[in-house]
Amino acid sequence: MKKVELEVINITQGFTQHHSYAVVLGEVKGKRRLPIVIGAAEAQAIAVSLENMTPARPLTHDLLKSMMDTFHVHLSEVVITNLMDGIFYSKLVCIFNGEEYEIDSRTSDAIALAVRYGCPLYIYGDIFDTSGIVLMEEPESNESIDIYATIQPTKAEIEKTDYSVYTNKELEKIMQEALMNEDYEKAATIRDELNKRENK
Repeated sequence: MKKVELEVINITQGFTQHHSYAVVLGEVKGKRRLPIVIGAAEAQAIAVSLENMTPARPLTHDLLKSMMDTFHVHLSEVVITNLMDGIFYSKLVCIFNGEEYEIDSRTSDAIALAVRYGCPLYIYGDIFDTSGIVLMEEPESNESIDIYATIQPTKAEIEKTDYSVYTNKELEKIMQEALMNEDYEKAATIRDELNKRENK
């Protein structure tokens, strides 16, 4: 099955759910983006490694990497293998004693390990075709946020929106506006609504 290589673009804080974040993956040779909603702990684990920070005590993913290195288990690649009910599924492809093993993993954990190993991160092409979002125009700022900062959402931002009342064309426009404002969580929600309609 065809695989598309991804890279971590940035991590943004969500507005519709407090303490939620989105890790934004980008197509290495293309303009498509893949926002994945993750929790605060997972966002911290990814950001710490991206920023080459060394915590006083090892985080869970640092400990796992240390154990894998100690026992000569090499992480060769991470693959996002499926999308069901808005949840991405992934596997770790590991090499041990010359044998290849595939281990089921939460996508956020898989990404946290991938950035620590510097190994390739892939997604199956058919999944990316349905879940990827084409970025029409690059936003002016590509800076990642400080995940330790607390951002208080406004009442309008936390108000839930019923996207089912919009037409597909209207949703596409709202999604592009969300992307330009770097509200990747909102864009992901709209993407899921559009995919749900296509599968009916």
